[in-house]
Amino acid sequence: QVQLVESGGGLVQPGGSLRLSCAASGSIYSINTMGWYRQAPGKQRELVTTITRGGSTDYADSVKGRFTISRDNAKNTVYLQMNSLRPEDTAVYYCYARLVSVVAGPRDYWGQGTLVTVSS
Repeated sequence: QVQLVESGGGLVQPGGSLRLSCAASGSIYSINTMGWYRQAPGKQRELVTTITRGGSTDYADSVKGRFTISRDNAKNTVYLQMNSLRPEDTAVYYCYARLVSVVAGPRDYWGQGTLVTVSS
């Protein structure tokens, strides 16, 4: 069984920073792409950023220059450093991983979500 557990969400003022973490655990053979999606109230889930095992990254235009994704392959963990936060960044942030487990081929896994609220 594979689990993704996020941490680091919370309330922050506009212009502030937060760092999210997501650790994958369980019967993991290898992890390919990891990333973050978010869903704001009343909106569809959208891609924020992804990172491959080799370190190639991709960002939504709305977060370029403000958010940075990184990962520690040895710890099966992905991070999201969010700077210059804006009220429109308020959303539930979901960790994502495409991985191969010991018992199954490549599949997508999701964390439970962590709420980020940007407000004064």
